[in-house]
Amino acid sequence: MAVLNSQIDPRSDLFSENQRYYDALLKIWSQRMDEATSGGRKSLIDRHHARGKILVRDRIDRLVDAGTAFLEFSPLAAWGQYKNELPSAGIVTGIGIVSGTPCIIIANDATVKGGSFFHETVKKHIRAQEVAEAQRLPVLYLVDCGGAYLPEQDRVFPDRDHFGNTFYRQCGLSAAGLPQISIVFGGCTAGGAYIPALSDQVIMVEGNAKIHLGGPSIVKVAINEVVDGETLGGAKMHTTISGVSDHLAANEVEALARLREIVAELNMERLDIAPKDPSPEPVFPRSELTGVVSHDRRIPYDVREIIARIVDGSAYQEFKPEWGESLVCGWAKIHGQPVGILGNNGALFSESSLKGAQFIQLCDQRDIPLLFLHNITGFMVGTEAERGGIAKNSAKFVYAMSTARVPRLSVIVGGSYGAGNYGMCGRGFRPDFLFAWPSAEVATMSADIASNVMLELRRSKAAGEDVPQEELDVIEKSVRDQYGEQSDPYYATSRLWDDGIIAPDQTRDVLGLCLTIVRSTPKIEKYTPVYRM
Repeated sequence: MAVLNSQIDPRSDLFSENQRYYDALLKIWSQRMDEATSGGRKSLIDRHHARGKILVRDRIDRLVDAGTAFLEFSPLAAWGQYKNELPSAGIVTGIGIVSGTPCIIIANDATVKGGSFFHETVKKHIRAQEVAEAQRLPVLYLVDCGGAYLPEQDRVFPDRDHFGNTFYRQCGLSAAGLPQISIVFGGCTAGGAYIPALSDQVIMVEGNAKIHLGGPSIVKVAINEVVDGETLGGAKMHTTISGVSDHLAANEVEALARLREIVAELNMERLDIAPKDPSPEPVFPRSELTGVVSHDRRIPYDVREIIARIVDGSAYQEFKPEWGESLVCGWAKIHGQPVGILGNNGALFSESSLKGAQFIQLCDQRDIPLLFLHNITGFMVGTEAERGGIAKNSAKFVYAMSTARVPRLSVIVGGSYGAGNYGMCGRGFRPDFLFAWPSAEVATMSADIASNVMLELRRSKAAGEDVPQEELDVIEKSVRDQYGEQSDPYYATSRLWDDGIIAPDQTRDVLGLCLTIVRSTPKIEKYTPVYRM
């Protein structure tokens, strides 16, 4: 492989201007991450601690192996919604290494609305289960959940992909040989009770953990029985009498230690894909990525400059470099894992679409995962493009991407518009993992184009008559405001259109983790249901 050259001058005014612009974006991102993961609910945190309970991310820190990374999904879920009173959608999910085994961790945050499920909470929970299914990972549930948030019941309870679907998936994962193990830390009522009840093994923490399909207030109303929560569904009762719980822990630290012991004996095999030698860092420092991305979307930049700062040794074997130049394709390694990278250098033409389709097929043949780096206005339009077969050729690219059997990863580094988002493996095509940079935008088209389209439509309806400029100004402002709000990366990540916003200098490590997971996934067909007795 050839080492990529860089045309970037870190001493130039443009580089400095780009960095200043991106530093401002990263400051916003960092502040919002801090608020979502730790801030704004001191009284609730104090009450949580007073009950002898550990905060949700501290539980995860104690659970995962020391010195290993926890890849958290969508920490900014629900950002900007519900008056920002639902940080991280009240649930923490991600991949962590527990007793040497990669696991999906799904952990309720009882300091956020009592760990209740909102629409985004359900969506985030299901997304973690999807990853578990695709990558054949056991799921560890750290349960501290009051069930569905009742005022949101129409967005949480009845539909196919609502709360009930989490239980359907949990049963299917267990039957497919992927262990489902729960620790119950607090009160789990109604739907919250089914998370541990449907698990293969359950640990309950004495004193705080409770499981009941109907709490004391419901029991009083339903059958006029007066009973306290501990008697009705406490940890000791469920461990010694009902058999719902398999293990009783004196405290949370003991419960987490017991879970680590259980995971250590799961006998979960994964493919050995560890590189033989240490992976070289890129020749060009990843800190320069913020100076590569233009502060003005009208100023182009070469996606090779990004590739040179995330791949091992900045080495890249490019495919068809002199043809279809608006799509850059080639092979590289990231943390020792082979990957085929496709990045945008402009709109996709017929030539670049065909080039991309052929490259994807080559990676599929060689069992090499695909990485899509989005910065795409879309497929080319116009008479020349249509006569050149852009419709059929772009469809070939989309078809090849959709049917590829190898893992697919996406990172949205800039704009990702219209059918270009589709061709580059946007969320609708279910990439194994999809992350965004703070500079990302996802929309059908840019605000400039959308406003001009709507203005032209209004003028065409006027049948040759003049349209008042005031009306045109209102239309333009309305469209720009809508697209400005809805193409914002925080609007997207709040609704889980991605797996999280990451800083550019984190990209290499995040992708290395993801590639290690997807490449070590065993191809095993198992059917091993566990029936609760």
